[in-house]
Amino acid sequence: MKRFVSLLASLILALVVSQALAQPKPAASKSAPAVVDSLTLLERAVAKDSTKFDNLYKLGVMYMDRERMPEAARVLSRAERIKPQDVKVLVNLGVVSDAQGHAPEAQGYYQRALQVAPSDSVAMCRLASSYYAVGQYDKAMTQLRELIRTKPRSHCAYFTMGVAFADAGIYRDAIRMWRKVVELAPESPEALSAKESIDVLEKFIGQAQQPGAHQH
Repeated sequence: MKRFVSLLASLILALVVSQALAQPKPAASKSAPAVVDSLTLLERAVAKDSTKFDNLYKLGVMYMDRERMPEAARVLSRAERIKPQDVKVLVNLGVVSDAQGHAPEAQGYYQRALQVAPSDSVAMCRLASSYYAVGQYDKAMTQLRELIRTKPRSHCAYFTMGVAFADAGIYRDAIRMWRKVVELAPESPEALSAKESIDVLEKFIGQAQQPGAHQH
């Protein structure tokens, strides 16, 4: 069971990283033509004039939303050359790099964002998540504890802390962390994943406490 929960936690972490800064999708009704048109229009606008930061940034986020990470990296890199200290661009580039499996590059982007805005909770949380995803647990936990100390309402920090507890088999503390996520940000993607994870762990704990049950 521990192996299963650990795998579940890793998948959840990857899900949250991929959804970190994605824009909401349009409503289902009549959404398909609108999505195609808006993307096509932005692509044409950027092709015509690649010096406009806002268009580059919006196009990069659209590509992220559609999981087209190589295109997102290319467009956001152009935006970063125009505004090299824009925190949103740097964090998004980090998310794209993490999604492509380039953790050191991603961490570099997050660290640059924190040089510009040392208290930015999104950059701090994504850096911790990136550390954790590649097994740099001490760095991740140090970052998370500092984030919770300075930003006690940072729900992403509690979520990742819950992942760490679940991986370590400390299930009740994992549940406690994930309940904090639901309390702080009930509508967030992290809260949805936290609720599902709480359900899995509570069922497992209940089964494990039954007479004759064996943990594996």
